[in-house]
Amino acid sequence: MKPLELAKKRYSTKRYDRSKKIPQEKIEELKAVLHLTPSSINIQPWKFTFVSNTEVKTQLAAASLHNEGKINQADLLIVFSVADDLEEFQKTVNQLPDGLRDWYNNIKQTTPESDVKVWLAKQVYIALGVALSTAIALGLDSTPMEGIEPDKYADILNMKAYKPILAMAVGYRSEDDKYQPSVMPKSRRPKEDVIETVS
Repeated sequence: MKPLELAKKRYSTKRYDRSKKIPQEKIEELKAVLHLTPSSINIQPWKFTFVSNTEVKTQLAAASLHNEGKINQADLLIVFSVADDLEEFQKTVNQLPDGLRDWYNNIKQTTPESDVKVWLAKQVYIALGVALSTAIALGLDSTPMEGIEPDKYADILNMKAYKPILAMAVGYRSEDDKYQPSVMPKSRRPKEDVIETVS
């Protein structure tokens, strides 16, 4: 399917079919693509946690505000976390090639820590975009979520050096999801309002 057709098909799924399981090979391909996600200076400040364990997923769902139902219905939850302990993350940075390591170290030395953390978190949103596009290309439905409680997620997943900031439910849409594009057409601002061309 062409990219435009995939974009038209993809939507933030509100109801999932609990009975449909994702084939393991599709999960592995999603992992492989996420591993190749681009980032500024190839810093890769992230961790992607794939949660299919029902008990853990239920705990995370309870810490997901208005997203609890979607997570409990979906077959898979991916948690997107960013490096939060910069001293611990330095061990990862030290494994980068010299040029990239020096570039990051210079940024870290000349930029307030809070700004460095914002910059690193922005990289995770790139990964979310890659994951959303990959999921629909694999014939999977998904829901991106900022509505999570990061501290509770970190406790449940026993994360110390990383901070969860996003989650993405993945599975197959329920036939009765009234928000799917075949039932409720996508609503977007006029193309000419959001796209400019400079020739």
